[in-house]
Amino acid sequence: MKNGLMLIGEIADFFGVSRKAIRIYEKKGIIKPVKVDAASGYRYYSAEQVQQLNALLELKALGFSLDEIKGILDGKTAKQSLLEILEKKRQAWQETMNCAGYKAECLGEVIKNVQDSRAAQKITEMTEEERAWLLAKLVCTEDVRAQKILSEALWL
Repeated sequence: MKNGLMLIGEIADFFGVSRKAIRIYEKKGIIKPVKVDAASGYRYYSAEQVQQLNALLELKALGFSLDEIKGILDGKTAKQSLLEILEKKRQAWQETMNCAGYKAECLGEVIKNVQDSRAAQKITEMTEEERAWLLAKLVCTEDVRAQKILSEALWL
């Protein structure tokens, strides 16, 4: 650290990012060095820029694109707009979690199907065609769900 300024390598190491990543953030106009040494080309960053980088990395970890982050960090986003942007991202993550939950549920059904299948015990002894039919039967949970729903509807 020189005169309260940090070199690009120092902040890159501190945050565990590459110098190349910081240069990309610089090219995007998200973070700018407070000083560039004309002779050496070394980039120097102040505490304020280190805080900007910290915020950038946190927003990036939350799934924001660099363009979205630039818009948030440039200070031109009103509080209401910022809240809308954050809520939209929160909803996107909620949808992702719902989708992941659905996939986990489907995998649970596949696991149960495999555990309950006597034929699955002999899967290594089957021909490719037999194995393909068995796996289709065990893995295709959507057909099973549709059949269950249809069956329940017919018996009501």
